[in-house]
Amino acid sequence: MNKFKKRTTFDAASQYISTSGQYKFVAPGSGDQRGPCPGLNALANHNYLPHNGVATITEFINATMEVFGMGLDLATFLATYGALVDGDGTKWSIGGPTPNVPGLLGLIGQPQGISGSHNKYESDASPTRGDLYQTGNDYTVQMSQFQQLYDLGKAADNYDLQLLTDFRHTRFQQSIANNPDFFYAPFSGVIVTPAAYTFIYRYMANKSAEYPDGQLNGNVLKSFFAISGNDGSFQYNPGYERIPDNWYTRSRTDPYGILELNLDTVAMATQYPEFLVPGGNLGTTNSYVGLNPSNLTGGVVSAGDLLTNNEGVCLAYQAAVQLLPDILNTVVSDITAPLNKLTGAFSSVEQTLNCPKLSTIDTSQFSQYPGYTKSQ
Repeated sequence: MNKFKKRTTFDAASQYISTSGQYKFVAPGSGDQRGPCPGLNALANHNYLPHNGVATITEFINATMEVFGMGLDLATFLATYGALVDGDGTKWSIGGPTPNVPGLLGLIGQPQGISGSHNKYESDASPTRGDLYQTGNDYTVQMSQFQQLYDLGKAADNYDLQLLTDFRHTRFQQSIANNPDFFYAPFSGVIVTPAAYTFIYRYMANKSAEYPDGQLNGNVLKSFFAISGNDGSFQYNPGYERIPDNWYTRSRTDPYGILELNLDTVAMATQYPEFLVPGGNLGTTNSYVGLNPSNLTGGVVSAGDLLTNNEGVCLAYQAAVQLLPDILNTVVSDITAPLNKLTGAFSSVEQTLNCPKLSTIDTSQFSQYPGYTKSQ
């Protein structure tokens, strides 16, 4: 626990999130995009994002800040990265490809949405979604995984960050043991994967005067993951994620941004150091090999530095910027403008975390991993 953290306050009027009127739940219709992120699906179902599941960078920023209390810096980086990797540079789909994000002038191919961003944005070892090359899709809930998560907290009806940290370790080991193509990428693995776990508690937990930092119970968890029914007879309704009634978001004075995500990411890695090391299986199960950060960064970062001065987390964010040209070259004829856009968004990360300068990443280090080469 961070002893320097300011005391969280609770203000019901400003933290209440409406689920009625213009924000009432409306199930997705034909052509509406829903994908691997339960929070984004819920935002679209309640019209905080456009109901068709396609939104602009600004719409993503505003919705995630208003409903979940995401910090502006984190919201800007994630929304911008999504637009560049999953969309047309200005907007993107929370599901798969759609005519609402067509291939515009300058785009080589059709934007694939977040469901088509495996190992670029979406990643293996998700809490509830399957590994793409193991299960065949990366966007629907695997009921065995949800049941496993639910079982961990059902006795106390409480799902806190420690429980989710331990479950993340379990899922990491399951991917190693069951997915020959498991790949833990520098950005989608080291940053997006912990976010997939921390966001469950930090954003979905219901805040109150009694629990100003939030308490996440089984019913709220089920609602956000589109699960209905009782334990033992759960039913999954794909795309039906919803914000619970009488639900309160984070304090408006306590947004969860880049610094807060960094603290949680490092806290997780302090318990499980492998979380900060990119790597993967070599084409067979239980063949996991972690990358040597020194080889990856030309000696700028060593394995012993990953938990020091934010260097492990900085490396992950810097990888997102450094590797973007390789990603964009497959979809954009001129990468200059989109690269400048992400570099601008990264500047706030760099300043917040005081990142060391990293000039290049040796992408040839990834060629040993089939999970990486398949996703290129």
